[in-house]
Amino acid sequence: MEGWLARLESRHPLGQAGIELGLERVLRVKVALGQQLWCPLITVGGTNGKGSTCAYLEAIYAFAGYRVGCYTSPHLLAYNERVRIDRAAVGDEELCEAFATVEAARLAAGEVALTYFEFGTLAALEVFRARQVEVLILEVGLGGRLDAVNAYDPDCAVVTGIALDHTDWLGPTRESIAFEKAGIFRADTPALCADPDPPSSLVEHARAIGADLHVLGRDFGYFGDQVQWTFWRRDGLRRGGLANPGLRGAAQLRNACVALAAVELLKPRLPVSMQTVRRGLIEPELAGRFHVLPGRPAVVLDVAHNPQAFGELADNLGGMGFFARTIAVVGMLADKDIAGSLAPLAGKVDLWLLADLGVPRGASASVLAAVVTGASLGGSIECLASPAQAFARAVKLAGENDRIAVFGSFYTVAAVMRKIKDGR
Repeated sequence: MEGWLARLESRHPLGQAGIELGLERVLRVKVALGQQLWCPLITVGGTNGKGSTCAYLEAIYAFAGYRVGCYTSPHLLAYNERVRIDRAAVGDEELCEAFATVEAARLAAGEVALTYFEFGTLAALEVFRARQVEVLILEVGLGGRLDAVNAYDPDCAVVTGIALDHTDWLGPTRESIAFEKAGIFRADTPALCADPDPPSSLVEHARAIGADLHVLGRDFGYFGDQVQWTFWRRDGLRRGGLANPGLRGAAQLRNACVALAAVELLKPRLPVSMQTVRRGLIEPELAGRFHVLPGRPAVVLDVAHNPQAFGELADNLGGMGFFARTIAVVGMLADKDIAGSLAPLAGKVDLWLLADLGVPRGASASVLAAVVTGASLGGSIECLASPAQAFARAVKLAGENDRIAVFGSFYTVAAVMRKIKDGR
């Protein structure tokens, strides 16, 4: 397995982080593989909330008794996390067999230069086809229109929300980004948007191609209190008495709501009971999304890496109750809006432990320190060589009434998770 991953990473100067949008390459190899869909597919895109929405859908259909294939990215500790069947990561043997199949097709198609993500997407579909899953859930990697996942036509497409991120590839405005994300919509097919104020480019694209667009707050939505919530649809459908979602954070109601909206629209093909829905919404599994570890001091792991996600992180931290101090362990990629992301945390962090990421796109700790200082975010600052070292420092300094918050990138959270797994 490690040999295959190293081989794929070596084909691009930025390894697994290499980005080269476009469908021509993946479509050529898809044809060589003879891949055609055999079961309903839900494609999930959006700036934030994709992973959570996939987790809710995956749990609902798995608890309903369907064999569910779910493909997400990136992974935290092991590549296998990206390819799951019935909520369990597939084994090395299955993945390696799929990699070999894709490699043979790639060579037969003219030695097509697939990216790491394109190769992985094709391989995931090979695994799912071999196991004949009954429901497919595919998470978009970047954007939508030109993402490898968009080589497959969905039976329902979900855009969780639109915010500024990956502007170098998707454009500098919400309008340009929304158009790219709307590229996963299809004619005469349910298209869901969980952004209550979708840019006009998304709405217009859905109208132009004849997609069946449903927008949060207009066509479906939710209301409730801190104990339970109710799902509603414009046609009068109500699903009340729902327990708060199993994943923590204010944004999870929106993610759970759009997942339920998709489930309701697909019921003619994929019947599920409300008992199953209720269980799926409270028992999803997803690491690193405002994940609060048991014990003291409190440890929060969150893969927030753009301004919108940092705003939600700040709100969620504010709702946790009193802590004597908040110690932040932060590592970020240099191509992110670092200043805009960190801004919501002004005055909320007592000690910043800033880390080099050690990856080609990583921002140095000194760059992060300059932003924290320049933006007058408050708190003292220390720079460390890695997220693992920063976390070890946080554990050493934290009292039992303090809180350690780890965030800024999947790389940051993954490094700390490995540190925890190996023993603090």
